[in-house]
Amino acid sequence: MQIMGAGKPATIYDVAARAGVSKSLVSLVLQRSPRVSQQRREAVLKAIQELDYRPSTAAVSLAGTRSRTIGVVLDDFRNQWFVDLLTGLREALQDQGHRLVVADRFLNTGLDVSPVEGFLSMRVEGIVIAGEPDTDLAIPASMPVVVAGGRATLPRADTVANDDRAGGAMAAEHLLTLGHTHLGFIGASSAASDERRTGFTAGVDDNAEVAMIVLPGEPTEEAGSRALAQLLDEHPEVTAVFAANDVMALGALSELAERGLRVPEDVSVIGYDDTPLAATRYVGLTSIDDRSVEIGRGAGERLLARIADPGLAATEVLVEPRLVARRTTAAR
Repeated sequence: MQIMGAGKPATIYDVAARAGVSKSLVSLVLQRSPRVSQQRREAVLKAIQELDYRPSTAAVSLAGTRSRTIGVVLDDFRNQWFVDLLTGLREALQDQGHRLVVADRFLNTGLDVSPVEGFLSMRVEGIVIAGEPDTDLAIPASMPVVVAGGRATLPRADTVANDDRAGGAMAAEHLLTLGHTHLGFIGASSAASDERRTGFTAGVDDNAEVAMIVLPGEPTEEAGSRALAQLLDEHPEVTAVFAANDVMALGALSELAERGLRVPEDVSVIGYDDTPLAATRYVGLTSIDDRSVEIGRGAGERLLARIADPGLAATEVLVEPRLVARRTTAAR
């Protein structure tokens, strides 16, 4: 490694000079273009190694024709289901040399800055909206877009999402099979919560009753605790609770512990998303796996197809969820 001088990292021009090629050819090598001869490719890669060059996405974009960068808009970095979603996205995109740039939709709302503006300045080739889409994002009509995990309300956008209604029905079937006849649902104000509640209630037969508490606001742990408290105050007969997501389920578990109720002996609890927290040995939460890795992988594949052919008709792909039974549910 050659040190270029304190505070002066190597540039794409330094690499081009060392390799004896143009900066445009260096950019082609960075983009893994097949149009570069093996001899020149090796010369550029050797120069990159010797100079310890760290390519700038912006520099590559300006020197070449493609940025090979994908923008990802998240609802909230605190929501753990995004971890698996990003894993699937990376698996689908990395073989094509694409890199991900991630932004939280609400992180800079106080500055009145949209993450899409930053993505456009970076010349991203496509955008993945993880979660519920927002029409205020003002995405150009020419930009390839895929909605992952939510239901698309944007024109010309593909959708790859979990079948939330089917997952809700799975939760109902699981609890009914265990012999529970007094069921409860706790949720919050979101499209996913509504879909899961609809599937859950539709899956309950005439021999069982469902009590529902849906609070305004986000489906947080604190909301789960408050919803469970209200549910049991109004319906003490409930023996099994389905929470709209794992985070709310954790809040429900906390409230049950504070009331001295045992899980699952007194009340069974089932969540949704099968996040890493649900799988921990300490929690052992029964949950509906929304298969976020598969959703991310499918979204990446759809985006690559849309980048290659912008004229493709918009499609909706629903990924079938699956039940992961752990120790928070048991027979009545």
